Amino acid sequence: MPLSSATPRLADIESRAVAAYLGLALGDALGATVEFMTPREIAAQYKVHDTIRGGGWLRLRPGQVTDDTTMALALGGAILQSGRVDALACARAFDDWMRARPVDIGNTVRRGLLHFRVTGIPETEPSEHDAGNGAAMRVLPVALATLGQPEAQVRAACRAQAHVTHHNALSDAATECLALMVQDALHGAARDPLLQRRVIPLVTQHPEFEFRNVTRSNPSGYVVETLRVVFQAFFGTTGFRECLIDVVNRGGDADTTGAIAGMLAGALYGEAALPKAWLAALDPPTRLECAAQARALLEVRTQPG
Repeated sequence: MPLSSATPRLADIESRAVAAYLGLALGDALGATVEFMTPREIAAQYKVHDTIRGGGWLRLRPGQVTDDTTMALALGGAILQSGRVDALACARAFDDWMRARPVDIGNTVRRGLLHFRVTGIPETEPSEHDAGNGAAMRVLPVALATLGQPEAQVRAACRAQAHVTHHNALSDAATECLALMVQDALHGAARDPLLQRRVIPLVTQHPEFEFRNVTRSNPSGYVVETLRVVFQAFFGTTGFRECLIDVVNRGGDADTTGAIAGMLAGALYGEAALPKAWLAALDPPTRLECAAQARALLEVRTQPG
């Protein structure tokens, strides 16, 4: 079944890809301010948090991003250097990223990268404890680089980067679903087809991800809680700004829920929907690198291997 009535032009796909990457960074920067806060605490301090202002527990500069964006950029760099999604190249890029002392790093990511340093193996053992959201938050470069490839290859590429740090069935399912949703949105899919084509099958296979008629939560880094609130915000709003404000004001792991919602909403609504005030506040080198990498990653799909 076609995703849209018309085939999108290459320029439209590129514009949506840039919007997805900038959306990831915007959601990250917006959400980082209220990470680990409760909705009640956010309301007491900001009424509604809708401004990129920095601060938060990491004491960020206004517009500064966290590990969600910087890990994605590290992954994208590895893909561009290799010309494909290669697990060893991803592991080396992530290790270099960690050695550069990022502003934040998740425990599962750290554990996986220490395993790689010791063993040289770019894949952790399967673990029920690895169902965090770290592999999902950084998957956007894979979605862009594998656009147009058979779905089985897209899923395999998602797992190749994910298993460096997160080897878990729920993490895999979430990561693959997000990548395929981004790709469908780049090709012009609207919200309802994304729900029917990607999210309903995910929930059918893994009922833990059911998000409809689920009480609003203060999400942790557990990938199930992350996707529940992202889907509630994404399918319950009708615009980029509204979606991101909705999700980050739930608090919890707000930089990651903001980043994931931002990449989905950016791909769906496009560059014109990105708030100009937020873009102006975003760290300029990050803004430029995200846009440039989005365009470059789309070219990888024409490479052999």
